Amino acid sequence: MRLNHLRTILAEGKTAVNGWLHIPSTWSAEVMAHAGWDTVTVDLQHGLAGYETAVAMLQAINTTSTIALARSTWNDPAQIMRLLDAGFQGIICPMVNNRAEAEQFVGACYYAPLGYRSLGPTRARLSIGPDYAQHANDSILTLAMIETQEALNNLTDILDTPGLDGVYVGPGDLGLSLTGQTGMDMGDPVLAAALAHIAEVTLANGRIAGIWVPTADRGQQMKQLGYQFITLSADSRLLAAAAEQIIKQM
Repeated sequence: MRLNHLRTILAEGKTAVNGWLHIPSTWSAEVMAHAGWDTVTVDLQHGLAGYETAVAMLQAINTTSTIALARSTWNDPAQIMRLLDAGFQGIICPMVNNRAEAEQFVGACYYAPLGYRSLGPTRARLSIGPDYAQHANDSILTLAMIETQEALNNLTDILDTPGLDGVYVGPGDLGLSLTGQTGMDMGDPVLAAALAHIAEVTLANGRIAGIWVPTADRGQQMKQLGYQFITLSADSRLLAAAAEQIIKQM
């Protein structure tokens, strides 16, 4: 079975840098996978890819050693199981607000007796290995998104969920829930305090703290707080920024 080297990076206390894919294209996915990220994540929630396109993007990513994750559209067990069957090696699940929702998410990711995932790794057995089913429970990475005041209040209970590897902060939704303001002001004192609190509590519970950030400078700040899994921007944002910069230079 092909190893999920993301687990090795995190187990050694290092920081994993994650690319984010919004563009529904096999070519852009392949380009991003070759860029040097530790992992890339196909975003089915706010990205523009559906399931079939996500699978094709995964096939392009698999031309490299970059680990592929997916963010599901919602806490939908049926979709989560299909993404894992396709060969994604971890799931980021949006809007997990309490222990029961965390258990529903984690259960969909694991085969019995740890969960209720149905046995049928159609593509995973080809892309990851014929012994996939025997080792999948030790390989899949599960990250529950913390995006609301309710989730923040229930953080310890969520982290206590058996089989949950960690949490992943969506600062946009979390900031909206805490302050009522849209945008991505990670310097807002209310949001900044929440981000520091999440990192502290997550690390104290021996779990992984992940987060999306718009810039490398902000990523370094989050790393100092203890976040180990850091997403830098997104493919569409990076493309737009590079295009704007070269046009201005011209």
